[in-house]
Amino acid sequence: MALADDLVTIFGPPAHPLLVHAVVVLLPLAALGSVAAAVVPRWRQKYSWPLAGVTLMGVGSVPLAQASGDQLYARMADLGNPQIDRHAELGNDLLPFALGFGVVVVALLVAGRLADRERSAATESTTPVPRTWRRIAVVVSVLVVAAGVATTVQVVRIGHSGSSAVWNGVATS
Repeated sequence: MALADDLVTIFGPPAHPLLVHAVVVLLPLAALGSVAAAVVPRWRQKYSWPLAGVTLMGVGSVPLAQASGDQLYARMADLGNPQIDRHAELGNDLLPFALGFGVVVVALLVAGRLADRERSAATESTTPVPRTWRRIAVVVSVLVVAAGVATTVQVVRIGHSGSSAVWNGVATS
């Protein structure tokens, strides 16, 4: 992998098409896992660490894909392809979606853990225990579902625009 002002490559081809696959796989996988964790609390308890890892890797792969895409775009900008321009515009919009998604997933895991403690304290105690964290976990669960769907939709839009830019005009049989 060459890291310089030149185009970053991995064993010859540009790094961007390869790095993009981390985003395309990890963010929707994290979205699916986070929706499952939001809906089924016992899955949240069991899979919180793997979910956090996949989410952080997915969010962390976005700047790498964007940086390699910017380098590739700089090489291809003079081609005058409006589809590549559109793909670059959409790609630059993904990081806020990914960061917001990452924040609400972490918030879900924290609020969920505290809600679980609240729930176990309520079953062990005869006095009423406040349901503050359980309520917060419900609100954050709704946010996780919304952010997961929004992030996945954005990833699909960006991926479709990129593949259309590359494959448009290629003869199909």
